[in-house]
Amino acid sequence: MKNNKVLSLIGLATKAGKTVSGEFSTEKSVKTGKGLLVIVAEDASENTKKKFRNMCSFYEVPIYFLSDKESLGRAMGKEYRACLAVQDENFAKAIMKEV
Repeated sequence: MKNNKVLSLIGLATKAGKTVSGEFSTEKSVKTGKGLLVIVAEDASENTKKKFRNMCSFYEVPIYFLSDKESLGRAMGKEYRACLAVQDENFAKAIMKEV
C-alpha cells in the first residue's frame, strides 16, 4: 500500500527536522515560502480542508489529502496531526512521487 511508503517518508522527513505540523505552523510555513508540500488528513474538518485548499492554491503549493489524523501523528511520532508541511525539496518530491 502506497500510504505506508508516504507515511514512512513523512517520518524520515520529521526525524531530519524538515516538517512542521499543526495548523498554525503549517500556515506560517506556506506563507513564508518554506512549505513545499502540504498534507492534510482526510478526516480533518471541512473548515480545515477548505482553509488549506484555498491557501495552497493562492501560494501555489501542492496539497494532498491522505490517511487519517492518527496515522499522520504516529508517522511524526506525535499525537493526532490534521495537517503538516514538508520543508525539504527532496522529501517533497519523493512524497509527491508516491501519492
